[in-house]
Amino acid sequence: MVEYLIDRVGLPGWLAWTAAASLAAVLILNVIAGGALVFIWAERKIAARIQDRLGPTRTGGKFGWLQSLADGIKLLAKEDLMPDGADGMLFRLAPYVSFCASFCAFIALPFAFDFVGLRLNVAVFFVVAVLGLEVFGVILAGYASASKWSLFGSMREAAQVVSYEVPLGMCVVVPVMLAGSMDMVTIAEKQAGWFWNWYLFHDPFTFVIFWVYVTCAVASVNRAPFDLAEAESELVAGFHTEYSGLRWSFFFMAEYGSMFLVSAMAAVLFLGGWNGPVPLATLAGLSEGTGDTAGYLVRLLGMVNLLGKATLGVLVMMWIRWTLPRLRIDQVMTTCLKYCTPIAAVMFAGAMLWQLFLPGGLVPGMRRPAGEIREGWLEGPGGRGAASAATGSGDLVLAPAAQVRP
Repeated sequence: MVEYLIDRVGLPGWLAWTAAASLAAVLILNVIAGGALVFIWAERKIAARIQDRLGPTRTGGKFGWLQSLADGIKLLAKEDLMPDGADGMLFRLAPYVSFCASFCAFIALPFAFDFVGLRLNVAVFFVVAVLGLEVFGVILAGYASASKWSLFGSMREAAQVVSYEVPLGMCVVVPVMLAGSMDMVTIAEKQAGWFWNWYLFHDPFTFVIFWVYVTCAVASVNRAPFDLAEAESELVAGFHTEYSGLRWSFFFMAEYGSMFLVSAMAAVLFLGGWNGPVPLATLAGLSEGTGDTAGYLVRLLGMVNLLGKATLGVLVMMWIRWTLPRLRIDQVMTTCLKYCTPIAAVMFAGAMLWQLFLPGGLVPGMRRPAGEIREGWLEGPGGRGAASAATGSGDLVLAPAAQVRP
């Protein structure tokens, strides 16, 4: 896009980069805000089904699909209160810190082959590191509220997030090791093809570590049964007890944004990313390299695929919340230190040995190298690379996925 704005439109470089960055930021913001509206409605419906209730029915017709919008209008009109003893600046700043941490992590998350805000060669650990900054907003909210219940909730969140980052990091390292890259685009591309190329099915150790990742991801975004930072039955409402109105809603926008983010990250790392279980585009002879229109259609199909996987992950988190009881704080820490961390360490060692001795899997030839899978997509007959070579134009010639590494 930047090249198009500079070469075709004639914009100066700084203005082209600013326009591209602004467009990416607006699109990501719409994903978070629009996703929050849909997920709030979905959670109420799922909770109602599990608890044998009706859920939203009156606002927006039979299914109550305008209930989230009505709640948003209510929060905008609600009075914004602050306790007398609160630290004014920190109290006001806390929800925006939490939201910005969730928002900024989306910058490096790819939605398709080149549908990414900013492609980084360390995207995996950038996302994990930035997502962990959300805890600072929670700590600020609890500290600045002048409430012991809010402070208890924020301290629980700090202990929980810092602890679960250890096994979560071990889980993330395994796909990085298998792909040989920290670039999330490269990791997803190396799972192209049929579903048995997904890292979930790479070996038994990666299969187990995927479920460890799911457990740690649920804990890292403060969802039940690990939602001790809120724990309404113990702490009134936890770290956001003293918040109301729009600032209160920012905490929940950050929570739903983080839920979607960790689900999308799980899809990229373990579930093939934007590659479906059956390579329909490849079987139909379509790819990013078959032409501008077909290439964008393939990318859009991949983006829909990734969004579907991430949405399914969010729905599973909702299902878990309304099914399992909340753990005690000692049980939360025991789950991390005595179970998740040792299991992740052993599975990491097992995946490393499997990659060393059985890089091609148990069945020889079943798992093809990623370069072989992607080469036909990007440099096949009539592809973008072939067209570029034939015309002698200066357009970028795409390389196989094995070479698309930073």
